[in-house]
Amino acid sequence: MILAAGRGERMRPLTDHTPKALLKINDKSLIAMIIYSLSQAGISELVINLAHLGDTIATNLGDGRALGVHIRYSPETQALETAGGIAYALPLLGDSPFIAVNADVYSDYDFTALVRSAQRLQAAGPLAHLVLVDNPPQHPRGDFGLSGDRVQAEAASRLTFSGIGAYHPALFAGVRRGAKARLADLLIAAMPAGHVTGEHYCGQWHDIGTPERLAAVDRAARGGG
Repeated sequence: MILAAGRGERMRPLTDHTPKALLKINDKSLIAMIIYSLSQAGISELVINLAHLGDTIATNLGDGRALGVHIRYSPETQALETAGGIAYALPLLGDSPFIAVNADVYSDYDFTALVRSAQRLQAAGPLAHLVLVDNPPQHPRGDFGLSGDRVQAEAASRLTFSGIGAYHPALFAGVRRGAKARLADLLIAAMPAGHVTGEHYCGQWHDIGTPERLAAVDRAARGGG
């Protein structure tokens, strides 16, 4: 699942007329690059949630055939936040573990490893596997700790959640379909029982959250440093 329903308030005015997922780096949209990376890992069945300017995304990508994948859409009348959007899309995602990635992530992460991690998830736990990265300048305190392969809510040394993860549908069992819900709340509740595993990824990763960060990553991708 690609999470593309966000308004992108911090990206305004760019997102007033263009959804964040369709903003471009080196002439390629963020979401198209994510789809390519997923397809390289053998993932061809995709669900994309939509809210702000969602029709623009659906028109741009269509059924995904041109990108070598099959896309189904989960439109939301209002953005339901991360966990709410995933819970709303569960009828399309099915009963097996799945990967979810934020549409504003720019990274060279290889999803092949995450496919294997997803296959180890089960209803009895673990329920989630997170890809954590070094803390970027805009988020110096990080989100979670990592002890071995277990993610902890509280730790002396913390990493940042990359927006890339794998989940078992059971994690969202308590979220009413159509309700807003934060993914962080569900993960933190599952952590004391050891139900959230993780990995530390040290490769390229950027959260494209502001016009300035978009411009900087675009310059670097074009060889401008």
